[in-house]
Amino acid sequence: MLKKLLFISFCIFSVNSVFTQEQFTRADTLRGSITPERAWFDVTYYDLKVSVNPSEKTIEGSNTISYKVLVANEIMQIDLQAPMKIDKIVQDGNEISYTSEGNAHFLKLQKKQQIGNKEKITIFFSGKPIVARRPPWDGGFTWNKDGNGKDFIATSNQGIGSSVWWPLKDHPSEEPDNGITISVTTPKDLMNVSNGKLKEVIENENTKTWVWQVVNPINAYGVNINIGDYVHWSEKYEGEKGLLDMDYYVLRENETKAKEQFKQAPMMMKAFEHWFGPYPFYEDGYKLVEAPYLGMEHQSSVTYGNKFQNGYLGRDLSETGWGLKFDFIIIHESGHEWFANNITNKDVADMWVHEGFTNYSENLYLDYYFGKKASSEYVIGIRKNILNDRPIIGQYNVNYPGSSDKYYKGANILHNIRQLIEDDEKWRQILRGLNKYFYHQTVSSKQVEEYISKKSGIDLTEFFDQYLRTTMVPKVEYSLDGKNLKFRYVDIIENFDMPVIAIINGNEEWIYPTSTWKTKTLSSAIKTFEIKKDFYVNSEEIK
Repeated sequence: MLKKLLFISFCIFSVNSVFTQEQFTRADTLRGSITPERAWFDVTYYDLKVSVNPSEKTIEGSNTISYKVLVANEIMQIDLQAPMKIDKIVQDGNEISYTSEGNAHFLKLQKKQQIGNKEKITIFFSGKPIVARRPPWDGGFTWNKDGNGKDFIATSNQGIGSSVWWPLKDHPSEEPDNGITISVTTPKDLMNVSNGKLKEVIENENTKTWVWQVVNPINAYGVNINIGDYVHWSEKYEGEKGLLDMDYYVLRENETKAKEQFKQAPMMMKAFEHWFGPYPFYEDGYKLVEAPYLGMEHQSSVTYGNKFQNGYLGRDLSETGWGLKFDFIIIHESGHEWFANNITNKDVADMWVHEGFTNYSENLYLDYYFGKKASSEYVIGIRKNILNDRPIIGQYNVNYPGSSDKYYKGANILHNIRQLIEDDEKWRQILRGLNKYFYHQTVSSKQVEEYISKKSGIDLTEFFDQYLRTTMVPKVEYSLDGKNLKFRYVDIIENFDMPVIAIINGNEEWIYPTSTWKTKTLSSAIKTFEIKKDFYVNSEEIK
């Protein structure tokens, strides 16, 4: 999801430091690390049942966790955040006791857990979940009304975690291998839309239960509930892997304008399958669902609240004009199906793998429909939003995602790499290759970095360390003396030596700065000099 443009400022420490000196608590470790009580079991499936009571703003239900035993251990960590509470835990008909440390709950299993065994445990829960104050940035439940006074309800919980409303192994490295069934009971006059495909609607006396099934691995924060007086239409998209179900759900009052605006969804699919490869969840389909907040990348159930207009709530974030050529939420949040939902970070410290690539997808969409110049102008235009306040890479094992620069700076890092590779088809195959090689996997930034280096044939070690792990922007210092050009890098880490294209007297020419001064002699006097703007560097003439 796109974070707000104005961020609370954090203390800036040494530009060479990998992490800021934040103070972390035991709760941060329990949330952000693979504790021994998490490490021993692998979740294979969730069967989540939730009954939603809009009048009381409460929910209750159960989650049956299917898992495989990797290491012998009888203490299991499950996460559920207050004020939600665990009512009962059952395994093989026996009630399980537990102790709690904040939002982490340690289950004392009675049954010996044998390595290789496949087991199940059911957790019953209830309560009044946290209300999102400013969704999607501040997560929880949103309880709204539509224009006709009917309930309009949704979840959004990327940052705060899925355990804000349901019990699970709440760590980004854990995705249920075989997916999830989500059964949501709503008032009879409303519909629930969740991830995957609708398998059944159960008619109860005063309610309906909507049963959705996901057959692919799914990141936990992508599991969502959307309840409203929806209208639905669909289409078949002829994609790279065959026919893809594309479904649309909007409030009844917005059907006409949504049908026009959502024509951009198949356009998105065409562009992104070109750049990134086949949509990663053909079996679960693609949905665009109206929500009472701006939007988020829930897997196969992308939520939308951009008021059926182009830009970001009608604004062009690049201020180039190109940002008004597409609906930001349709394009950005759908781009996450490849980067966030298909390729998922193992630790939120590496969230730039989600947000940098997806921010970059916006200008690739422009590239596909409007050309390379539009693409370049857009990504350079969003550069003004970069803060360079903290390194992009956060701190590991404490649920700490690093700087907001993972968005705009992340996109510019990738645009910069495209320049270094020079061959656009080779770059496209690298992006497609990432989605094939890491298909349905959780990854580290290092894995992604190493893949790009290997496939590009360029050692990008210092490049990534410079841009991801420091706040320094490389600067080319230069001086001009007749036919002589003198240049060097400053504000760089050791061994950083990225070549850049200089525009000298109107002609493009590669130069190879390092930390030491170099001199280049041309055939005629140098009248004009600049670094091509596609490279994310600063430059300064030294008189």
